[in-house]
Amino acid sequence: MRLLVCLLFSCVATLAQAGEEAMQRFTQLNADPVLRQQAYAAGQERIRFCGNCHGENGNSKRPHIPNLAQQNPVYLFNAFEKFANGERKDFVMSKLAPTLSMEDRVNIAIYFGQQQLLAHTEPVDEALRQQGEAMFKTVCTGCHGVNAEGRENTPRLAGQPGEYVRKALTRFRDKDPSRAGSVMMSIAANFSDAQISSLAAYLQTLR
Repeated sequence: MRLLVCLLFSCVATLAQAGEEAMQRFTQLNADPVLRQQAYAAGQERIRFCGNCHGENGNSKRPHIPNLAQQNPVYLFNAFEKFANGERKDFVMSKLAPTLSMEDRVNIAIYFGQQQLLAHTEPVDEALRQQGEAMFKTVCTGCHGVNAEGRENTPRLAGQPGEYVRKALTRFRDKDPSRAGSVMMSIAANFSDAQISSLAAYLQTLR
């Protein structure tokens, strides 16, 4: 039992140290355009597999998969960490994330964060969009920002595919174990299907 506790504390300490090193690296890259460009180039080399689903430019190739273009780099890095340590689960990402080094994860996050999100082309019901806008401004801006731009610890939602947003919010509402521990579980607990659809309609039109 004592050995297990020691191993657990060791793992937590290692994860905390990796996160600290990553934040120091982000600070360094943000302060030096030359280093940031080098990280961008290194990330571009490592995203070949990511591009199969998320697109080489971070614009998703499938409507149920999120766009990574213009996503907040620190949030992306933290998402990689959660997939790597099992806090989040996904058939593909849970296998891929552990194969990436800390430097890989930082570089990939920098690369996708600098990509341009492409304009939404799918038609959206205007009444539904307006309902989603009203709900977003009431419920979501505190964490995700007035324009759904997100923050370091919360994702950018602006421009995400409608199907992906519907799928994600439904998982949170239904307490899908793959999203266990997320604060979104309690926030989305009482969302109706209609409310979820309205949020998806609104968010996919934002840039």
